Amino acid sequence: MNMQQVAASAFWTDDEMLECVQILPEGPNVVTVCFQAPSGRPFGFLAGQFITLELPVPGGPLYRTYTISSSPSRPLSLTVTVKAQENSIGTRWMIENLRPRMLLKASGPAGRFTMAEHQAEKYLFISAGSGITPMMSMTTQIFDLGRPCDIVFVNCARRPSDIIFRKRLEHMASRMEGIDLKWVVGAPDIYQPWTGYQGRFNQLMLGLMAPDYLEREVFCCGPETFMQAVREALFGLGFNMDHYHQESFHAPQQPVASLIEAPLLDDDLPEEDVLAEINFEASGVTQLCPETETVLSAARTAGIAIPSGCTFGVCGTCKIRKTAGTVHMVHNGGITEDEIDEGYILACCSHPKGKVTLNL
Repeated sequence: MNMQQVAASAFWTDDEMLECVQILPEGPNVVTVCFQAPSGRPFGFLAGQFITLELPVPGGPLYRTYTISSSPSRPLSLTVTVKAQENSIGTRWMIENLRPRMLLKASGPAGRFTMAEHQAEKYLFISAGSGITPMMSMTTQIFDLGRPCDIVFVNCARRPSDIIFRKRLEHMASRMEGIDLKWVVGAPDIYQPWTGYQGRFNQLMLGLMAPDYLEREVFCCGPETFMQAVREALFGLGFNMDHYHQESFHAPQQPVASLIEAPLLDDDLPEEDVLAEINFEASGVTQLCPETETVLSAARTAGIAIPSGCTFGVCGTCKIRKTAGTVHMVHNGGITEDEIDEGYILACCSHPKGKVTLNL
């Protein structure tokens, strides 16, 4: 056995069960479970990777995948931070039944959602809810290294009391320059004033939080609808999506080898080399343009005047009615869902897909 094999054998492998040693409450229906190897072997993994647990729920084993929330710089234990959703089975079982000294089978670690494969001078971590766990792992590792860093850390939660790891992250940020925390909440806690960001994460917030976002390596984790909104916001701002990485936040029913592959992004986003056709029916004018050009820009090229203000999807000045076709629109509150259902779009942030007819 060579030295490399000896070093590898010194780490925990999934042929050994994990021992639960501690359960820490983090918030409503959220706990951090700390595991150690009964043999005392340390854990070797990359910050951002996940592990799959075999849970002995009634009716048979259930496999659930959780991102590791601890850092590889602290290898003597491994933690997962889990949140029980309304219909969750596995996570609910863990919260209600898992106790210290219990053993669980596990497989992994695995996954490619890790900064180890995407080294950068500047990072932008964007998460929602318990999607904060891989960001916590990566940030802790950077903190433990003690070297200068540049991280804009964004987490979105329903209320301030729902922000997981808030105190720990604020402690790290108070001890190291370069960890810039940005909290976004849907509503404040009762009797607790909130002076941070409030509402849905959008392009305007992004520009205020990280004005140099185009220079950053972006990691995103949260519910699929949240990640889609982040992707669309970045794409709409001209971000190079080669520097965007996401972690799917849905657990598999059983271990699947393909989970180690990076998730595929299948959004139907506008493409620069695909032409669209806009028919301004009232004016009798047809204009061809790339899908990546906005309706407002194409209208100006065609000599059609559309009143506009912010050009950022906020003010609603450029609201027009679409009578046929499809557009890709990423707005920042300048239009309501009812107006969208009625066929209205904002010309400044809408990109035509195929043939589109406007009431102009």
